[in-house]
Amino acid sequence: MKEKNAIEFEQVVEIGCGADVHKDIIVVTVLGKDTKPETRSYKTYTSSLIKLREWLLSKRVTHMAMESTGVYWKPVFNVMGDEIKILLVNARHVKNVPGHKTDKGDSQWLAKLLLSGLLKGSFIPERPIRELRDLTRYKTNLIQMISSERNRFMKTLEDANIKLSSVLNDVFGVTGTKIMNHVLVFENYRPEELIQYVHGKVKAPRPEIMEALTGYITPHHRFMLKTILENISQIERTIRTVEAHIEACIEPYKVERELLETIPGVHKESANRIIAEIGVDMSQFPDQNHLASWAGVCPGSNETAGKNKSGRITHGNKYLRSLLVESGWAASRTKNTYMSAKYKSLVGRRGKKKAIIALGHKILIATYFILRDKVQFKELGEDHLNNYRKDRLIAYYQKQLEKLTAA
Repeated sequence: MKEKNAIEFEQVVEIGCGADVHKDIIVVTVLGKDTKPETRSYKTYTSSLIKLREWLLSKRVTHMAMESTGVYWKPVFNVMGDEIKILLVNARHVKNVPGHKTDKGDSQWLAKLLLSGLLKGSFIPERPIRELRDLTRYKTNLIQMISSERNRFMKTLEDANIKLSSVLNDVFGVTGTKIMNHVLVFENYRPEELIQYVHGKVKAPRPEIMEALTGYITPHHRFMLKTILENISQIERTIRTVEAHIEACIEPYKVERELLETIPGVHKESANRIIAEIGVDMSQFPDQNHLASWAGVCPGSNETAGKNKSGRITHGNKYLRSLLVESGWAASRTKNTYMSAKYKSLVGRRGKKKAIIALGHKILIATYFILRDKVQFKELGEDHLNNYRKDRLIAYYQKQLEKLTAA
């Protein structure tokens, strides 16, 4: 008996299943043509997932849909292999489909949408790219940890009333490192002894530096400072190890990396991270605009009564979006390039942040065509923008003149 007010969809997939994945359990519902609906629950251990795969194959299931919830989908994806096509769907897209999705019937609703062809799978790169992505993201997190530890180090110095940051631009540079090593080794140090470590290029007056180094360091401060520095050194060693693994993983994609490095603002590290996030096969994306939307650098559309109220960027890959912002800043500082000219033309009327997002968007569009066509970036030069605008103005006024002549 059909449910009251149930929504009927045209069936596209013959036999499929919806999977509601949690940390310890997965609930699966099988639906399809000439198939009795059946729901089962399995543990997420590998042996249980293998049993799930065997059961699905016995039911002649060809497609599986599940939401991209954290990392819990990965074990299921790895076990299913190539025998069952996996559609990893965005939970926001599922909610946008009108219906009666509830926590209790997640798997049934996903199965129904799957059979009807109303679900669109997310981009899942091949295993080598996924492994490279893990490494580059881990390195990014390690760098953030170093920044956090350095901030903690600076706060401890302030607590000890040592104002080193007031006289040095980089406390962790050559001069700052030598001074702090001396301070931590010798308990009864004298500020005038530390002047010998100050580099000649340091602009601060020597008497002011001695004043900044006159503090009140307790044994607790020394313990904290030493521990933080040791932790930073350990993280830096880990980063070097991770970098070696990244180089090994990026080896098959060295040609693509070299092509990406021709884009202004994109260096070796940036190219590694771009490849790790989007891969090198651009056939995964219908066109460059889909890639920009997936990355989250595509302006949203909020139009009412013919007026655009908002141009906010969309949700997307936060790692890639952050990288594009970094590359945008680097591109804005290049000389005699189209990217720098574009930034200058936008920053006055749109502001720095929106101008940088626009540059990041252009870098991503260039990335799409470079990886698709396997070509280098073509530098148009800083005069291209002015020439393009001049040509458009000439064409506009010619058209207006033709209208006046015809009238």
